[in-house]
Amino acid sequence: MFSPEVPPPARLNYTAARVSVSTFFFLMGLSFASWASRIPDIQENLQLSAGELGSILLGMPLGSLVALAPAGWLVTKLGSRKVTFWALVAYVAALPLLGLMTSGWQLAAALFLYGAAGDVSNIAVNTQVVNVERGLGKPIMSSCHGLFSIGAFAGSALGGIAVSLRITPLYHFLAVLVLSVIMALVSARALLSQDHKQQTSTEKTPLFVWPDRALLLLGLIAFCCMLTEGAMADWSSIYYRQRGGNVASLGYTAFTITMAAGRFMGDWLTVRLGIRKMLQISGLGIAVGMALAVSAPFPWAVIIGFLIIGFGVAVVVPLVYSEAGRSATMSAGIALAAVSTVGYTGFLMGPPLIGFVAEAATLRIALSIVIVLGFTIWLLARRVRH
Repeated sequence: MFSPEVPPPARLNYTAARVSVSTFFFLMGLSFASWASRIPDIQENLQLSAGELGSILLGMPLGSLVALAPAGWLVTKLGSRKVTFWALVAYVAALPLLGLMTSGWQLAAALFLYGAAGDVSNIAVNTQVVNVERGLGKPIMSSCHGLFSIGAFAGSALGGIAVSLRITPLYHFLAVLVLSVIMALVSARALLSQDHKQQTSTEKTPLFVWPDRALLLLGLIAFCCMLTEGAMADWSSIYYRQRGGNVASLGYTAFTITMAAGRFMGDWLTVRLGIRKMLQISGLGIAVGMALAVSAPFPWAVIIGFLIIGFGVAVVVPLVYSEAGRSATMSAGIALAAVSTVGYTGFLMGPPLIGFVAEAATLRIALSIVIVLGFTIWLLARRVRH
């Protein structure tokens, strides 16, 4: 069984730790996509209308938002190694609950717990990456986030297979739980046991710390990027269909493909260009991509625009997390929680904001907000230290 005790110095193998933390990112993506791939089946089983389902799905982001501050506190107090393992176990253990629920309110409650566990896991695993980056002396955050995308692709594929074989969501989720726990047990032993600026048991750990100027800057950049991600997740396919696209899902698929690919190239580019230039280029990519998508009347031009936006979004949040984890004023866990709170607010605001503007004007005008967000990232990035 996984042991939280501090390992001997010989255990500090940063290459092994990189593989281990990448595995946890993969498992998080696998779990999330497993759930997402079975939403239609669960909707049908519970006989939920579109409006009821939309309200119930708010349980997960609300759970994530509520858990942000406690997540930073837990990581700082207990250490990211222990929290990374147990939070991941809680995250995948909540999956079968989603398949067991027999009413809408039960599903909403289970999604709240699922979102909360996922966010604690997210803060902990990103803190681990910050530690590994320090040991390796090079950035790896973007590629680790890329492993989340690979896990999501795998989860979607497994979900499709489960649907074709008529496996119920419950048994599908139980299989993912067993596989994930086994992989986590094998991988957890290589996680680093000590965090940078980890507090001792006698030190007072605040539940939440308001971000200082440097962290607030990073939070605002994350806010703009995650608002863009939320808008693309909910509205890109609809807009592509409005512009004449035959297969609506191609819009969001184009965005996710380049976002994943960009994350695997992000670390290499960051070493050569630096964080500041990468953030500026990313912001311009978001602005240019959406400008093309909303100005050109052809479906293929919209796809090209979405591909560019995917590259633009790819490395922003990983770079922000990496920089926040090196905060000189607070522990990595608290700093990541503070920045994530600001950034995640953007993700929650994005879809309804675009919807309200689209209702008052058009979806084309509403998505033009993303152009402003891209230029805002470019302007804010000029003030980033490195």
